[in-house]
Amino acid sequence: MTRYKVILEYDGTDLIGWQENRQGDSVQSLVKDAIYGFCGARPDVVGAGRTDAGVHAVAMTAHFDIDGEFDANTVMRALNFYLNNKPVSVLDCEIVSEDFNARFDCVARHYKYVVLNRSASPVLNKNRVYWVPRRLNVKAMQYAAQKLLGNHDFTSFRASECQAKSPVKTLDKVEITQNGDEIIFEFSARSFLHHMVRNIVGTLVEIGLGKPFEIDEILEAKNRSAAGPTAPASGLYFIRADY
Repeated sequence: MTRYKVILEYDGTDLIGWQENRQGDSVQSLVKDAIYGFCGARPDVVGAGRTDAGVHAVAMTAHFDIDGEFDANTVMRALNFYLNNKPVSVLDCEIVSEDFNARFDCVARHYKYVVLNRSASPVLNKNRVYWVPRRLNVKAMQYAAQKLLGNHDFTSFRASECQAKSPVKTLDKVEITQNGDEIIFEFSARSFLHHMVRNIVGTLVEIGLGKPFEIDEILEAKNRSAAGPTAPASGLYFIRADY
């Protein structure tokens, strides 16, 4: 048995998310199908994160085990052959020790969220940004975002279906920059709650629109209804995992 570590890029627009189920194509199911096409096995494919439907990835780390020992380049080329015309691609592949775990060995996860802030709706970037036609106050969002840094109880930014044992997380990075009509939100932490990034972005966008949200009060409330709406999945990207 050989363990392979792969780096995946994917467009989540038409996927049901990372997790495999019977409702449609997922990242996990498409990679499993490709492995099956290559060697006739359907091993578990473990990812560094479990992204939702519509969420994209620039470089998602995953691992799986297959019998025998194939050259890593052979595996990558074979998987990409069977993933041709699918919204998933293998960017890199290497053989790793059998104790490597893409999920549990991860020490930091990095996300990016893209808001398109202009009056005209997106065409080329449709399903890849969150379109906000009203002008946003970037400085107000930047000021509010800094209050989220560090260790907090993020219950107010947690989805009701979140299965994490604790709502307490440490947010290591929250940066907001503007490049033309795009406003980029960057987040880093060891782990995140379900919908945490999208709920934070949704709240910060409300602040940018002039709504009277106070981050300190939202955190203290420990109540999802105290924060803003959940931003669309289309603007969210898993950037990379650190080990």
